[in-house]
Amino acid sequence: MNRATLMELSQLRKELHQNPEVSGEEKETANRIIEFFKSYNPHQIITNLGGHGLAIIYKGKDPGPTTLIRCELDALPIEEDHDLKYKSKIRGKSHTCGHDGHMAIVCGLGPYLSKNPVKKGKVILLYQPSEETGEGANLIIKDPKFKKIKPDYAFALHNLPGYPLNEVIMKKDAFAAASKGMIIKLKGRTSHAAHPEAGNSPAEAMAKIIVGLQAIPKSMKTFALITVVNAVLGEIAFGTTPGKVTIRATLRSYDDKTMKSLTEYAERIAKIIAKENKLGITIKYTECFDSIVNDEKAWEYANNAAKKLGFKVKHIRHPFRWSEDFGHFSSHTKTLLFGIGAGKKQPQLHEPNYDFPDEIIPTGVKMFTQIIAQLNG
Repeated sequence: MNRATLMELSQLRKELHQNPEVSGEEKETANRIIEFFKSYNPHQIITNLGGHGLAIIYKGKDPGPTTLIRCELDALPIEEDHDLKYKSKIRGKSHTCGHDGHMAIVCGLGPYLSKNPVKKGKVILLYQPSEETGEGANLIIKDPKFKKIKPDYAFALHNLPGYPLNEVIMKKDAFAAASKGMIIKLKGRTSHAAHPEAGNSPAEAMAKIIVGLQAIPKSMKTFALITVVNAVLGEIAFGTTPGKVTIRATLRSYDDKTMKSLTEYAERIAKIIAKENKLGITIKYTECFDSIVNDEKAWEYANNAAKKLGFKVKHIRHPFRWSEDFGHFSSHTKTLLFGIGAGKKQPQLHEPNYDFPDEIIPTGVKMFTQIIAQLNG
């Protein structure tokens, strides 16, 4: 990558950083991406895909595979905490996960593909909305327009603080965990605090459910985790016994089968305790992420790319505990997610002083171009 292209991508990244839009609101971000690609002659642009999503399409002359390269459009509802010249202009919103950098990397494929047309098949540059809420990939897949671009392979990357700058992080099979938010609501009956026997407080049931949920993973043979993240009992009223409870917990596993079992056990415990205490109960789920399972053939393409480029590669043994909604694509095509080290001293993702390091943009662009070269010529 020449210096001028890197400067262009870095400038775009900073512009995106200054103008973050959270999940479901990425309209102007998508417009900025469309404006960028006007100079790089894609064959087709599909807009409003699964919301504000974009598919930038480059076609080869001969039949061949469809290769999808995916990045994320959305930012986070986090107040930024540093003194960057290009600090977010939107109060309470920021690109503290690095999606601005991921977009810049995928934009870097525009200059490459305009000068080096693919020989066969198609390359789809997908800018996906609503990753942070776990909704965007499903919205893309369910959109009728997705049938026009259904890929044979889908690749994505994520920057990873804590790893050396530009190190490529790879793993076969499960790469990142499945997760979901569980919301349990209990309904009892309020009474005067002087006469608690006249009501039916869900306080004891709440305590038992919290303890029970967090004990479930200990009995499972594979990795599983339940983290109670929030619990609310009644109202702040010293003259009233509580009549309702909301418990929120995050469930995690490395595979979807374990997640199914974990969910069933969690529901069973909550319902048994509610019944014993004669309480009403409702259970809902939110922010559901499938596990990311890397396909062996897709892994080979990425591994070969890293070798050819001479990059340092770290092959990790255990999946990451965090989740990413790229996993939804794993159920529909051959996928691979890999990481690029963002620096050992880089603040962690979602921290208010995190900022994407532009030094890793060329590494991401080169990895993707090498993968495309193998699949599409």
